Amino acid sequence: MLKEFREFALRGNVIDLAVGVIIGGAFGKIVTSLVNDIIMPPIGMFLGHMNFTDLFIDLSGKGYASLADAKAAGAATLNYGLFLNTTLDFLIVAFVVFILIRQVNRLKKPEPVASAAPPSTKTCPHCFTEISIKATRCPNCTSQL
Repeated sequence: MLKEFREFALRGNVIDLAVGVIIGGAFGKIVTSLVNDIIMPPIGMFLGHMNFTDLFIDLSGKGYASLADAKAAGAATLNYGLFLNTTLDFLIVAFVVFILIRQVNRLKKPEPVASAAPPSTKTCPHCFTEISIKATRCPNCTSQL
């Protein structure tokens, strides 16, 4: 069993998958930083100096000034600002993966399409035998074609 597991783990596809997961995790952190630190601040400034991470609905009704204050007090909140950041984060990752897969598919050589060769025989309508496509008379029944 140990030998089978070793063969499985050292197979190229498993190693490629592991590398892909590690790089994907690192890429996810980069995109999260891009969204939180570069994209959302100008959008928040454009919308009246709004901080999207502080957008929340306080379900306790006590009126906290920020999400950090509400979390420190243990209040129940709906954090729709964080949800917007995470959604934008996902859309960017999905778009980059789409572009990457599109380019990989473009680089793959298309499989040659099997062209249908023109038929070289036809069936005699009288005796139903296969004869040459150029024949004008059937060699079996001597019928005129």
